[in-house]
Amino acid sequence: MSVSDLAIVAALVFGWGALSARLERFDVTAPITFVVAGLLLTHGPLAFLSVAPSKELIKELAEFTLALVLFSDASRVGLHELRVDAGLYLRLLGVALPLTIGLGTLLALALDRSAGIWLALLVGAALAPTDAALGAGMLANPVVPARIRRLINVESGLNDGIATPFVSVALAGAATEGAVAGRGPAAAVAELALGIVVGVAAGVAGGLLANAARKRGWVAEGFAGPAVLGLAVCAYASAVALHGNGFIAAFVGGLAFGSTAGRRGEPLIPFVEETGALVSLLVWLAFGAVAVAPAVEVLNWQIVLYAVLSLTVIRMAPIAVVLAGTRLDRATIALVAWFGPRGLASVVFCLLALEELGSPTADHAAAVITITVVLSVIAHGATADPLANRYARHLARQAGRPAEAEISGIPERRLIRRSASRGLNQADSPEGEGIPDAPESDGHVT
Repeated sequence: MSVSDLAIVAALVFGWGALSARLERFDVTAPITFVVAGLLLTHGPLAFLSVAPSKELIKELAEFTLALVLFSDASRVGLHELRVDAGLYLRLLGVALPLTIGLGTLLALALDRSAGIWLALLVGAALAPTDAALGAGMLANPVVPARIRRLINVESGLNDGIATPFVSVALAGAATEGAVAGRGPAAAVAELALGIVVGVAAGVAGGLLANAARKRGWVAEGFAGPAVLGLAVCAYASAVALHGNGFIAAFVGGLAFGSTAGRRGEPLIPFVEETGALVSLLVWLAFGAVAVAPAVEVLNWQIVLYAVLSLTVIRMAPIAVVLAGTRLDRATIALVAWFGPRGLASVVFCLLALEELGSPTADHAAAVITITVVLSVIAHGATADPLANRYARHLARQAGRPAEAEISGIPERRLIRRSASRGLNQADSPEGEGIPDAPESDGHVT
């Protein structure tokens, strides 16, 4: 990368940071901005970026980003949160997610029989994880019950880690089947097991040490966050060095760290999240630069059909089935089912497939993943606020309150944006950012 390329990318990051709240009012999210920028700055008359990132560089950047995201998402999910709605999480993650992967695999096979089972599984598993950040307007909306926001956020935080083993096995199987250097699915399963062991060891040791160090005042506050960042990278790198799965190690390490560090570890996580958010901007930029244009070139009706069905039937039908019979009403189930945007994890899996399998083996699978993610970025980014506000009016009618809610004299939309500017993590708290839920407005049938 030349100095001029670095200046352009840095200016783009600064510009987004300075104008992000304003742009988000018009439903222009960071993924939309950086995917479009990556495409325009490397193709056509506005191709000011002369850099052609190598596949190896993109792979390393994508892997590093996913490791941070897996660790930070998992560390935010405390065991007490899982116990609150354990039955719902089990339905979503233990039943609906495998169903989504299975349906996605079958659809990929039906639309392209030449792909083979492993590439079909790759597509189905890569497009199963959701990204709550693409529905930031909904998750930061204080008039949507905290329980529902927490349900969607926890599902998003855990499903990418659960889908990772399926992607790893699919990549290994496709590599072996396509005569690409690889060790096959059996070796991939062994790597997953080793990743779990390394993740538990790193997370438990790091959490206990961080807890004890903060309790005794041994930690300089300015270095507490970087220490946890180092732990996340250490869990990932240690597993890779031992020929284990680094992504599973990062995910399990985050779970173990969050459980053992307790409340003293919670203030240390934002630094990892902010670093991951910064690097993710570069991943979105690279995605727009290297994946979108090739996908558009091979675009056909089968790819478009898969993208549409993936975001609707493949995601929504399993959610509707597993949540049927719960106390959640139809509107709540529909909201949870729709807000399954495909985001960073799917992008990383796509870039890894391009690097590990190469062309032409991964071209069609990468195109399907790319078009689905692009469609999701646009559709879910544009509908986050309108559908959340419509759902809030539905709850208000059920509870007999005025449909147009204003809280303490602050217009609803302004309060939503103010909450969004403080980040998604507040949506995780059981208290719902200090605004208690009415007993009738937790998504239950009244």
